[in-house]
Amino acid sequence: MSTATASPKLATWRTPAVLIAVGCAIAFIAFGPRSSLGQFLTPLSADRGWGRDVFSFAFATQNLLWGAAQPFAGGIADRFGPVRVLCAGAILYAVGLVMMAYTATPLGLNISAGIVIGFGLAGCSFPMVVGALGKLVPEGWRSFAFGAGTAAGSFGQFVYSPLAHALIDAFSWQTALMVFAGIMLLVLPLSMMLATPVSAPSGGVKQQSYKEALGEAFAHRSYVLLVLGFFTCGFQLAFVTFHLPSYLVDRGLSADIGAWTVAVIGLFNIVGSLASGWLASRMPKRYILSAIYFGRALAIVAFITLPPSTASTLIFGAVTGLLWLSTVPPTSGLVALMFGTRWLTMLFGFAFFSHQVGGFLGAWLGGVAFEYTGSYNVVWWLSVFFGVASAIINLPIVEKPVARPAPAAA
Repeated sequence: MSTATASPKLATWRTPAVLIAVGCAIAFIAFGPRSSLGQFLTPLSADRGWGRDVFSFAFATQNLLWGAAQPFAGGIADRFGPVRVLCAGAILYAVGLVMMAYTATPLGLNISAGIVIGFGLAGCSFPMVVGALGKLVPEGWRSFAFGAGTAAGSFGQFVYSPLAHALIDAFSWQTALMVFAGIMLLVLPLSMMLATPVSAPSGGVKQQSYKEALGEAFAHRSYVLLVLGFFTCGFQLAFVTFHLPSYLVDRGLSADIGAWTVAVIGLFNIVGSLASGWLASRMPKRYILSAIYFGRALAIVAFITLPPSTASTLIFGAVTGLLWLSTVPPTSGLVALMFGTRWLTMLFGFAFFSHQVGGFLGAWLGGVAFEYTGSYNVVWWLSVFFGVASAIINLPIVEKPVARPAPAAA
C-alpha cells in the first residue's frame, strides 16, 4: 500500500510559493540566533570568569533537550496543527535569550541557554517548519520545500553571525542577546499562516495512531539506519558552530575570521540545501547522504592538516557550507517516502533526536577536550571517523514506502 498523503485543500492565496516563503521566514528567524551563539563563548566566559567547558555544557544541554523534545513537539503538531507549537516555542526561545543575558552563574546559564532555549528550539526550529510544509504543499513541491526551509535557516546563520559580532563589538554581548530576543517574537504572527487542518478519518478508514507509527518506524531497518547516520550530522555541526571561532583564535587568526567563516558556512549552505532538495527528487537520497558525510570527512582532514590562514579557513567554510544542512532534505524526504506525512513531524523528530545526541557530544566534548588537552584535535578526528561511518551506514537504505496491510473500516 502506498504511503503517499494528499495535501489538504487550502485558501487560494495559500499557494505553495507563499507557504514556502512563510516557512523560510520562520526558519531564518529561529535558526539565526542559535547558529551565532559561538560568538558569545569568548566574551561571556571572559566576563564571568568561566572555562569553556561551562559554556560548552550549557549548549550541549541545549542540543540534547532540543532533540529530546522534538518528537513530542512534532507529535503535538501532527495531531493538533503546528501553530500553537510554533508560538510556544518562539516565546520560550525569546525568554531564554533574555535570561541568558542576565545570568551570573553556571546554573543560570544551563537553565537559560540549555533548558529554556532547548525546549524553545523544539517548538519553532526548522524540523517543525519541515513537518508543516510536508503536509501543506503538494508532493511535487516537497523536496524543494524541505531544501528551501533548510536554506533559509542557513541564510539566518549568514546574517546573524556577523550581526552578533557587530552588536557585541558596538554594544555588549548582553545587548546582542536582547535584540535577538525581540526579533524572535516575529515568529508569532508568521506561524498563523502555516495552520494545517486537523487530520480526520476519511471514508470511515481508521487512521494510524502515533504508537502504531512508532512501532512501524523502529521495526523498519532503513529508518533505523537513517536515524543512526543523522547522529554524525549533529556531532559535526554543533562542534563547528560552538568551537570553530575559538579554535581559529587559538591558531592565531582574528575573531572576525571566525565570525565570517560561520557566515560563509551559512551562505554556502543556501546553495547546498537547495541543490540537495533538487537532487533528492531526481536521484537516490541514500547516495546523496553518503556523499555528504564522506565529503565532510575529507574537508575536515584537509582543514586541520593545512597551516592556518584566512584563505584556507574561508575555503573550509565554503565547502562545509555546501554540505552543512544539506542532509535535511534527503533525510526528511526519506521519512515522508517510507511512512507518508501523517506523522512526518514526529518521525523526523526522532531522527532529529539522534542528530541532537550527536550535537550534545560534539559541543560538550569540544569544551572538555580543550580544557584537558589544550587542543580540539581529538574531536576533529572523531568528526572524521563519524563522517566515514555515516557514509557507509546510509548506503543499505531501501527507498520505497513501507508495506502495510489494507486499511480496516473504523
